[in-house]
Amino acid sequence: MGSTGTVLRELRGAQKSSKGVSLYSRYVNRPAGRLLAAGAYRVGLTPNQVTSVSALFTFAAIAAVALLEPSWWLGVAVYAGLAVGFAFDSADGQLARLTGRGGPDGEWLDHVVDCAKMILVHSAVLISFHRFGSLPGEGWLLLPLGFLFVAVLTFCAGLLREQLGKAAARAAPLPEGPAAQVSRVRAVALLPADYGVFCLVFLLLGAPGAFRAGYAALAAVHALFLAAFLVKWFRELKALRAG
Repeated sequence: MGSTGTVLRELRGAQKSSKGVSLYSRYVNRPAGRLLAAGAYRVGLTPNQVTSVSALFTFAAIAAVALLEPSWWLGVAVYAGLAVGFAFDSADGQLARLTGRGGPDGEWLDHVVDCAKMILVHSAVLISFHRFGSLPGEGWLLLPLGFLFVAVLTFCAGLLREQLGKAAARAAPLPEGPAAQVSRVRAVALLPADYGVFCLVFLLLGAPGAFRAGYAALAAVHALFLAAFLVKWFRELKALRAG
């Protein structure tokens, strides 16, 4: 087993493409995940065990949102749990590429945990609104449900786009074109849709009005991104059929 420095160099060489990745994931979450992956490698954890650690941090933070009265200290603890869970979510894939121990089971487990956290985090906000929130009106209870719908549809549609695109490419491989350049403008534009940026809103739990405003703003932005993504993915799949 090599030194930590050697492991980190190997992990840097096994990174996924930065195309379509926001600045937060590129410069914060992936480097944090790389450090966690190196540590996991040194202690002998498997990628699936790292996924389980990610789920533990994430689900503990989400449970706290639903069960505890909002406060500033709770907001910091929830953000920390979600952010660490997200970093471990990056670490499991990096560790799998480093060790060659990834497989369909690991990919399936990773997607299950991702889907569960999307459903649970907005469900927890709904429960918190109902239990602790002095809401301006009952209509605010619809906000987490709408955000949940947008998040799950984005996740499912994106996953289907990826799988159907791979199936079409296997059936009729297209000639490789020039490698797409990583756009910094796109990386900045994608920041509001990044899960790591979404986690920041929980730092406002101590100020219910500010939290509702921030959460509502993110819901609106995610809905706009969903509309744009659906059009883009539909056109891409249609182009694959035409090709």
